[in-house]
Parts: sequence; structure tokens; C-alpha cells
Amino acid sequence: MGNPLRILHVVVNMNRGGAETLIMNLYRNMDRSKIQFDFLTSKEGVFDNEILKLGGQIHRIPYISDVGHFAYKKHLDGFFRENATYKVVHAHMDKMSGLVLQSAKKAGIPKRISHSHNTQSEGGLASRIYKWYAGTLIMSNATNLLACSRQAAQWLFKDKTKNVNILKNGIECKLFSFSSETRGKVRKELNIESDACVLGHVGRFAQQKNHSLLIDIFADFIREKENSYLILVGEGPLKPEILTKVKAHKLENKVKFLGVRSDINRILQAFDVFVFPSLHEGLPVSLIEAQAAGLPCLISDQISKEVDLGINLIHFLPITNSSLWTSHLMKITSSNTNRSIQPDSLSKQGYSINETADELKNFYISMTG
Repeated sequence: MGNPLRILHVVVNMNRGGAETLIMNLYRNMDRSKIQFDFLTSKEGVFDNEILKLGGQIHRIPYISDVGHFAYKKHLDGFFRENATYKVVHAHMDKMSGLVLQSAKKAGIPKRISHSHNTQSEGGLASRIYKWYAGTLIMSNATNLLACSRQAAQWLFKDKTKNVNILKNGIECKLFSFSSETRGKVRKELNIESDACVLGHVGRFAQQKNHSLLIDIFADFIREKENSYLILVGEGPLKPEILTKVKAHKLENKVKFLGVRSDINRILQAFDVFVFPSLHEGLPVSLIEAQAAGLPCLISDQISKEVDLGINLIHFLPITNSSLWTSHLMKITSSNTNRSIQPDSLSKQGYSINETADELKNFYISMTG
């Protein structure tokens, strides 16, 4: 039996973001006798140790924001020149993947995948202009295109969507099944009463996630339902700003910042409603996980309709009207929600990680013959 095909995944770091969580879900469930993952990153990540234990290699070069365009390109060119034995490069950096794939092509790497995980670029004007330039390099340097949703495909690949394969953000469904016992334990750990109403959010503190609106919504909601809490899971650059806003609303005792967690499946059990007012998304893994936990989800109407798995848990709302969110929250939290869902609800829609990992394995093998 030959050695496994080694796929080089390119990311900024392997922390607990949506794309990175998906990659690790895939890696854990991949047939590693046939496919092995390696990584090109620019910063340390929380998954690094696990990657090494699973047999992966981690390469590191400085990121563009630290060294500038020309030095970054030099590092990319040098890396691929020295590692030209890879047959497949899988880039997860949205528009910035253009620079990566250009260097990979120059080094003669035969298969080069661009994978879209979003529907909009982050950053200020200069950053977005630069990302636009990088994005123009994708179509001439990628051999294969992947996206988490049709909307994400349309954003990054424009009129080439007919050439895009959709790889759904699969999860380990059973891990998220509702457990009243786990709910009680987690609430006890967080010092939350069993009869309190808990709103929750999982996401990086970045502009995209719109935490500012979330705090406004909760400030209105708690005036209607006093025995309530908001749980925020994640880290990010805007966390100090959100902490300040929470203090301004005098909600320090009602908003709990949990930081980055490795037990999201447990934490979700303690929620009553998942609230997600993002400005844009590809197709968030966190919303698939929330539905697997049987949670009602109030989400921004800017998110792809493909996220709705058809089990009556998703409610789309406009981010221009916070009072509408409050009234919907009142309605949902005033009724008894059955957290049990049909065991095959996610797998029927293609969101079982075993199916997704098998699909990706076959995709890689078909690419390389």
C-alpha cells in the first residue's frame, strides 16, 4: 500500500474560526491511510498540536500584514519552490488565495484549489482594494473551485459558478444532540439559574459578526425579560469595544464572555436561542451546530438561505430593525421549544461530517488520478 496523498492547506492560522473548524472536522474524519493534511500558516494556532498528533506537518511563513507585499510574495515563491513535490494545494484565504495559487502555479504544482468561505471582504478601503487585486489572480491560477454555499461561490468566482463544487460544512451531528443533563451541568458551571432565559452567540469579535447590534438587542430584551443572560463565545479585536458597550448598558452581570472554547457542543445545550446578526457570512458552521442542538436561531437576512436545514429553527430578520428582533425573541422564549430533532435531519441535507469527508476524499483522488 502506497503512502497517503498529502494535501497542503493554506490558512493564516489554525484557530477556532469557521473555516478552520471545518478543516479540522474533515481532518479528524478523513481516511488518513489515503489522504493526509499538511498546513502552510503564518501564525501559531490552537489546533497545531492536534495536527501534529494526526500526522500533519505545519510550515510557517510571515504574513503579508507583517512583512508587506513583496516580502510575502518572496516567502511564498521560496516556500513552493522548496516544496514543489505537493500535488495539491488547497487555499482557504478567500481573495488572498490568488497570491498563494499564483506562487504554487509558478512552482509547477499541478492541482490548485481556491475555496470560498465568505461573501464579503473584511478591512478598510485600502485592504479591500488590495484583496480585490489578489482576487483577480484566482481564475488564472486555480485549477479547481470549491465553496461552502452558492452565495459564497457567486461572491468569489462571479460568472464561473457553474464550475464550482459545493462542499457543505459538515459536523459531527451526534455530538450536538440536546441533553437536558448537560444543559443543567453547563448552567451550573456558568452560575446561571435553571429557569433563566439564555441567549447565545458563537463568533469572533470582528465587524462582520455585528456584536454591537447584538448588545442593543439584548439591552432591549432584558427590559422585557429580566431574568435573562447573554453568552458570548469567542475572541477578537473588537472585544474591548464590546466590553465597553456592555458596561455602558450596565449589563456586566448579565453578559458572560467565555472566550474561545473547545466544548461548543456542550455550551449550546445551555442556550435557549441562538442570536446571529452578522453583516455577511458564507455558510457558518456555528449555525449548522446550533440547529443540530435543536436551538431556535434568530439570524440576519444577509446570511445565505442555504443555511436553513428545513427543520423550522431558522428565523431571518433585517439588521435595520432591532425592535423586531426583541419582539421575535419574546415570542420564541415565551413558548415551549422541543429541542429534539430527527436524528437524520442534518445528514439528509448533506451536513454529516462523515459524508463531507468522504466526498472531499473522492474529490482529491479524482483530481490526481
